[in-house]
Amino acid sequence: MSRRAVVVGAGLAGMLAAAVLADAGVTEVVVLDRDELPDGPRQRRGLPQGRHAHLLMTGGLRAMEEIVPGVGKRLLAAGAHEISLSSGVLARSPEGWLRRWRREGPVMLTCTRALVDWTVRAAVLEHPRVEVRRAAAVGLTGSAGRVRGVRVSGPDGEADLEADLVVDASGRGTRIVTWLEGLGLSGVRTRTVDSGLVNASRVYRVPAGAERFPLTIVQADPYVARPGRSAMVMPVEGDRWLVSCGGTRGGEPPADAEGFLRYTLDLPDPIVGRLISGAEPLTDVHLSRSTSNVRHYLDKAPHWPEGLVVLGDALGTFNPAYGQGMSVAAFGARVLGRELERAGGPDAPGLARRVLRGAARPVDAAWAMAVGQDVLYPATRGGRPGIADRAVTAYTRRMTRAAAGSFAAASAIWDVTSMRTPPTRMFHPAAVLAALTGSPLPALSGPPLTPAEREVLDGLDRTGA
Repeated sequence: MSRRAVVVGAGLAGMLAAAVLADAGVTEVVVLDRDELPDGPRQRRGLPQGRHAHLLMTGGLRAMEEIVPGVGKRLLAAGAHEISLSSGVLARSPEGWLRRWRREGPVMLTCTRALVDWTVRAAVLEHPRVEVRRAAAVGLTGSAGRVRGVRVSGPDGEADLEADLVVDASGRGTRIVTWLEGLGLSGVRTRTVDSGLVNASRVYRVPAGAERFPLTIVQADPYVARPGRSAMVMPVEGDRWLVSCGGTRGGEPPADAEGFLRYTLDLPDPIVGRLISGAEPLTDVHLSRSTSNVRHYLDKAPHWPEGLVVLGDALGTFNPAYGQGMSVAAFGARVLGRELERAGGPDAPGLARRVLRGAARPVDAAWAMAVGQDVLYPATRGGRPGIADRAVTAYTRRMTRAAAGSFAAASAIWDVTSMRTPPTRMFHPAAVLAALTGSPLPALSGPPLTPAEREVLDGLDRTGA
């Protein structure tokens, strides 16, 4: 029997959803997107955060590999970098510099977001059952009991595209709440927590001799009753550094080249500014302001139509500073694949509700981590820290201080930030003991550089900082 699924949005969540639908035996998978998609790893208009730093964490990569086997090798072959969280990162936390360890830890991939999207899309489109159409979805067809398809707007007007299953993966700009109201389903609760974060990014050529310099980050400090300010130097494909600064409301980075450099030098440690002061810029500074945390509690709706699934940023979106979005999109698509396998088809009764509830779990975990920090910034809108938030904050600070010299504490933080374990990992007995015991080693007075790395930094520094 012929079956069709329609996926709204050709971003990462949409293409991963298309892959699991095709693998589940859906005869035709139509992916709709209003953008003209590039035929290579280039920025597109519908992804405002695409120019800024993205981290593909261990947990998210594992989920992607389940859906698109070999995607990690494809990314590495295209120039992505594999970074060890234990040894390949220079990180200044709010509690000071973290040590690097020779012992094994989780890894992440770093490259441009455009490369991730293009690599996944190219792999998924090798499947003969998947096609992408340039069209704008403007609504749903069907009833409050069952969605029957998507209303599509094109050059010749509007038309209905029938489907056994519709997946909304349209991202941060989703209109799912309005579409549901058009079917007679209202009352969906939405919450927004907005720290006012502004991202500013610029691409540089990696200087000769600095090809193996570690990923370097000066993290924002949410504990000082001032705007959060951060910066990162991240290696990406093409022998380039992607340098991203982020500042919450009142501490936003500027868009001019001189101000961008000055911003990095004014952070609690000037290492990012020192590095880039001697590097050749390849682009202008690009700003983006689409950074609020938004959660549509669709999984809590008392009634949900058959035939409709919502994944990725359309279900919940997070401040991009925490590097969670791509992994959460992969987790949601994996839930869809597992539920399709159990149900035996896209039109199975109750499938849509089960997928929605399963996809909401990683969204909620990421939301708690992102919002738990964002509410601490003084000008955040949409939430203030409660008693529970302050208790978690105090424990997290203690764990971070311990991680400066305790491998057990550092491992717990890596496992959570790499998204290979849930946040409850921080409360395992060994982690709690490490937090209570504290660091057995003295605090570092500066970044833990090797002699060769220090020579690179000193050779690049044009600031005298």
